[in-house]
Amino acid sequence: MIIIGVIVLAIFVFIFFNIRDKKLLETVTKFHRGTKTERKLVLKLLKAGFPAQTIFHDLYIKNKYGNYSQIDLVLATKVGIIVFEVKEYSGWIFGNGNQNKWTQVLAYGKEKYYFYNPILQNKKHVENLKTKLTEFQNIPFFSVVVFFGDCQFRDVSFIPINTFLTKAPRVIDVVKKIITENEPANYKSKRDVVNVLSTAVENGSSQKISEKHINNIQDMLGEDRIFH
Repeated sequence: MIIIGVIVLAIFVFIFFNIRDKKLLETVTKFHRGTKTERKLVLKLLKAGFPAQTIFHDLYIKNKYGNYSQIDLVLATKVGIIVFEVKEYSGWIFGNGNQNKWTQVLAYGKEKYYFYNPILQNKKHVENLKTKLTEFQNIPFFSVVVFFGDCQFRDVSFIPINTFLTKAPRVIDVVKKIITENEPANYKSKRDVVNVLSTAVENGSSQKISEKHINNIQDMLGEDRIFH
């Protein structure tokens, strides 16, 4: 009976915390938006005390060519705008801030996979976002690339200024470092900033925009134009 009671209690606690986290998450985003790891980061920020109204998840920014780029997460702080790129990898990670491709190594070197440099990826996101509001030219931007999963940074170097690379458990430390080590930003109109970021989030609710973004990626990869 004691064992059954412990199991029932464990299930109750599990359900309670799941419901609590879901309600907390919904103060910022919907459960179907973005990836599971992105939503985990939203919860980390909320539980660390950052107000829901300063967190923007799953943003779609229209560029000058009429295409949309998707930004995982943005945090508006007193020192500037923090733009997050969220990844989930296992194994060893190799690369530097200037390379186009980074390397994931698995099975003690027996398997290698390549992926686009997330620092350059997030740099483009920041550049696209800056074009949306004149005021953004005078507000500091910070790029934070967050890796979830059982991975290790083995040879990663040349990280640009105002750019940070971190494993998920240290992401709040990085955000606090940015906030404590920089001067307050000169926001002329916080309402305009919020409007731009909120509109980008609303864009992600549009099926038409989401499909257009997916089609743009598929067209860029050109896999349908490869004949074996």
